[in-house]
Amino acid sequence: MDVLLLSRLQFAAATMFHFLFVPLTLGLSVLVAIMETKYVKTGDETYLAMTKFWGKLFLINFSLGIVTGITLEFQFGTNWSRYSAFVGDIFGSLLAIEATAAFFLESTLIGVWVFGWKKISKKAHAIVMWLVAAAGTLSAIWILMANGWMQHPVGYTIRNGRAELVDFAAVVFNKFAILEFFHTVSASYVLAAFFVMGISAYHLLKKQHIDFFTRSFKISLVFGLIFSILVVIGGDMHGVHVAKIQPTKLAAMESHWETSKRAPLHLFAIPDEKNEKNIIEIGSIPGILSFLGYHDFNAEVKGLKDFPADERPPVLISFISFRTMVGLGAYFVLITIIGMFLRNRLIESPLFLKVMFLSIPLPYIAIELGWVLAEVGRQPWIVYGLMKTSDAVSPIAGSQVLTSLIAFILVYGLLGAVGFYLMAATARKGPVFN
Repeated sequence: MDVLLLSRLQFAAATMFHFLFVPLTLGLSVLVAIMETKYVKTGDETYLAMTKFWGKLFLINFSLGIVTGITLEFQFGTNWSRYSAFVGDIFGSLLAIEATAAFFLESTLIGVWVFGWKKISKKAHAIVMWLVAAAGTLSAIWILMANGWMQHPVGYTIRNGRAELVDFAAVVFNKFAILEFFHTVSASYVLAAFFVMGISAYHLLKKQHIDFFTRSFKISLVFGLIFSILVVIGGDMHGVHVAKIQPTKLAAMESHWETSKRAPLHLFAIPDEKNEKNIIEIGSIPGILSFLGYHDFNAEVKGLKDFPADERPPVLISFISFRTMVGLGAYFVLITIIGMFLRNRLIESPLFLKVMFLSIPLPYIAIELGWVLAEVGRQPWIVYGLMKTSDAVSPIAGSQVLTSLIAFILVYGLLGAVGFYLMAATARKGPVFN
């Protein structure tokens, strides 16, 4: 049994499952804070009911995120001990800061928010929710800073066979990490907006609590439109930086084999990685890849053939992940713009409401594929250009990893079933007015 493959599968399964909950936590905390602020400003009890209803869904989701996140971090010691030994001075520091300065703060504030009803003033209670959202964002900053360093290592020196931190500011202000944070958090806000709109659409189709869910829909619609546009802008900025820092990833996600100026964009392609070519190319538009990568139609884009075969990422996975993610991103912008035109006649637009309800899974898919592209697209490196993934795995038996992989799938499957059942039951039940 291949220890490397099994370890990668286990980490991928744990990470992708954990990230089903993280983006909703980030986005829904902000939406709940907005709703509670409206309650404080207006005194309207409907906004209070909205705060409690969506807040309950937030808490269920947050609880699942905690459980899956804790087990995820242990894998750096169990499955990736050589990686931890090599970069622990940098990577470990960032994770430690995230846990002590952000996660514990967020958890404490959530406790205050949950048990603080009628014990602190309305205004103070709303402020606590804003602080919860800020703490969650702070947590994301440190995690994405760590991942950004893996994508573009800076501020280090190699000493005694280890990467040691020499410039903390360089790590903190790593442009790759900043762009990754902007893109990821914007996408998380889009996911939360579609989550609220989708559940609201479900109830509006059944003509239940019309005023309540119309208000919920409108708040999340504006939120979703703003951040759908920002996701596209952030994705463009991030893509330009990827072209500069990770040219192999750019070539793989565009299935671009030959170095050329006015490099074409293929709307669809089937790569033949063994023979270093595309079997099928559909919709090739000259110059578009050059423009997307360098904002210059005549720019030269390096092809995969210019890189050693053992340093190229998997092309098909990268290509499909990128195309699907971009297509969904365009859909989110389009459907929220349509929603703005229909926002005052939602009940009279059942087709649109059905589309929004069915769209709930789409931001999840887009975000997961974004991470597939980010991580698969940097292979074979675990730290880009510095340490290969094959050199990072722990010296353990394949049977051990297989056993833990099966256990992870079973436990996470059970957690997922219970968690999604609770969320679905809560969402179907609707708000409680008191």
